[in-house]
Amino acid sequence: ELQQLQIQEVVDSTMKSLERENMQKTQGLMFRCSASCCEDSQAFTQQVHQCIECCHVPLAQVQALVTNELEKFRDHLARCSMHCNDKVKDSVDAGGKELQVKQQLDACVTKCVDDHMHLIPTMTKKMKEALLSSGK
Repeated sequence: ELQQLQIQEVVDSTMKSLERENMQKTQGLMFRCSASCCEDSQAFTQQVHQCIECCHVPLAQVQALVTNELEKFRDHLARCSMHCNDKVKDSVDAGGKELQVKQQLDACVTKCVDDHMHLIPTMTKKMKEALLSSGK
């Protein structure tokens, strides 16, 4: 539980930082673009709506990338945890002692969390690059 809380705090902190430093800029660009669509007095309603939809595309793409990266991260972590549970189950089936099995599970889960903590900077960098390229 402690490791799960630790990794959740790091991911939450990373996402808040990403939103503050990068996502808000992309949102601002989208809203300014949408506002300029509405300022075209020569455009018909459908043209304005199409223009606004085009303004929303970069943000939607970035949001999809961020969601995808987070899902991949969570899937990797879940698979690692399942692997730990399988190892423990095998130990129990082989007659392992409760304390020894618990220590094995704790060590395995700790390793999962440590390994995945190292993936967060790479994941964050990828998301920031996508946000920066959407702002061009």
